[in-house]
Amino acid sequence: MSAPRFGRVLTAMVTPFSSNGAIDFDVAAKLAKFLVAEGSDGLVVAGSTGEGSSLSDEEKLDLFACVAEAVTVPVLAGSTFANTQQSVVLTAQVKATGVAGVLATTPAYARPNQAGIAGHLGAIAECTPLEVMLYDIPSRTGRKIASATTIGLVKRHKNITALKDASGDLVSAAHTKSVLGDALTLYSGDDSVLLPFLAIGAVGIVSVAAHWVGPEMAGIVHAAALGEWPEAQMLNERCVASFAFESTEAYPNPMPTKAALRVLGFNVGECRLPHGPSDPELNATAAEIVASLKTARG
Repeated sequence: MSAPRFGRVLTAMVTPFSSNGAIDFDVAAKLAKFLVAEGSDGLVVAGSTGEGSSLSDEEKLDLFACVAEAVTVPVLAGSTFANTQQSVVLTAQVKATGVAGVLATTPAYARPNQAGIAGHLGAIAECTPLEVMLYDIPSRTGRKIASATTIGLVKRHKNITALKDASGDLVSAAHTKSVLGDALTLYSGDDSVLLPFLAIGAVGIVSVAAHWVGPEMAGIVHAAALGEWPEAQMLNERCVASFAFESTEAYPNPMPTKAALRVLGFNVGECRLPHGPSDPELNATAAEIVASLKTARG
């Protein structure tokens, strides 16, 4: 069973902050090593879970370098924004930080048409020699990357090799994969629909919950790859409560993840605004989730 270029389980890593709000690079390195030890084959840095929209370009470049140096697995840089020109300027610099690839997100807020989406993502691909993983998450951006747009981008840009699909649209994802075949490495971008995505040809997951259920996520994707679906289903059921916890209307991602990591002993701090601070209810729920998981593991 050959491993995909970026691995099967990638964790979309949180960004730790110290009490004064600055990035805590020591904790970031420690957390990155922990995630790899828990089953992550790759890491995504400064994506939405990493509060990328709240980081400066300088902070991102320093964080990419910090994490890439701390681990030996592929690291993908969340170096894109709604601003195409700014995305190109930053993305052109990330190879020097030691990362293996780029996570290119649909531009948020602007809500461009498909031609605009293709132009934006194509410009990002053209500015770097690194491989690019497209990120389709309409709940955050307001626009879905149409299947035809993805197909066209992959055919025109040889370094666009992967898709993190958080649209929940299995029909579209299955069509895209059927047309592109091995030219596209498909990942579920939503923990809760990992199993059906694996069934239509995804190789794995870019996960949030893998911060605390890393062994289970690795177990699910490896069991599925071997055709051991009852094992994959059993592990998925163990994680269902974590999937429901990782983002809610009251506590959106990454607030719950940071709460769970604090329970695990990582001083990741609070989120930056516009996310609000944690509270006793969230902290208590995080403790329950972690304790329940430990019990289930025996």
